[in-house]
Amino acid sequence: MLNAELQGFKEMSKHPTWILLYKIKWAQLADVIKLKNLNILDFGSGFGTTANFLAKENIVTAIEPRADMIEMREQENQYTQINGKIEKVRDFPDSTFDVVICHNVLEFALERAEIVKELSRVLKNGGILSIIKNNGVGRIISKAVSNEVDVAMDLLESGHIANVFGTVELYEAAELVVWGNKLEIIKLLGVQTFYGLQQNKYVNEPDWIDKTFALEMKVADLEPYKSFALFHHVLLRKG
Repeated sequence: MLNAELQGFKEMSKHPTWILLYKIKWAQLADVIKLKNLNILDFGSGFGTTANFLAKENIVTAIEPRADMIEMREQENQYTQINGKIEKVRDFPDSTFDVVICHNVLEFALERAEIVKELSRVLKNGGILSIIKNNGVGRIISKAVSNEVDVAMDLLESGHIANVFGTVELYEAAELVVWGNKLEIIKLLGVQTFYGLQQNKYVNEPDWIDKTFALEMKVADLEPYKSFALFHHVLLRKG
């Protein structure tokens, strides 16, 4: 991705749908652990949106492989930014962090099992691992509704889909437990259940974010709604 394209992608973070996306993710995490005075690792931190938010009341370390994204990162709040990949996690001792975040990263990683093993190693006993992953069913529905029928068919048949950052390779939430160390899934929540299917003309209405946030949070842990959400938020605890 060229810098101009990357800048355009960053500008999308100001769009109401992206503001809502982060609001939901953070609220779901806050429901399982009080986000204050914690030592947090954000692996695959991107533009630093989550790291910057959590750094208001926590000690945050962010790791991101792309230097160009780091240059554009959000940094109103103080946090440690590291340029690198999984090898940088190995620099930390066992049981360093209270919370480890890995959002929309593993889909693009060939070494996903190794990554989850390392992330669980540096997580304290009782700590929370927050994973955001693509949900295949939700992604297929979204593409079909937007009339990208060929893309939906390809995902249905192959289990992967092209993305601006590479190829998304789907995996199941249960695999995280196999790859990790002493991890158990405590919640699997839907993220972006409805609003990814709406027309963009609605998102600029004054109360759209608040009303849609309330609806999304209401159904996030309910079937059948979370089964067709665009993303799944997998929250695991290390026992």
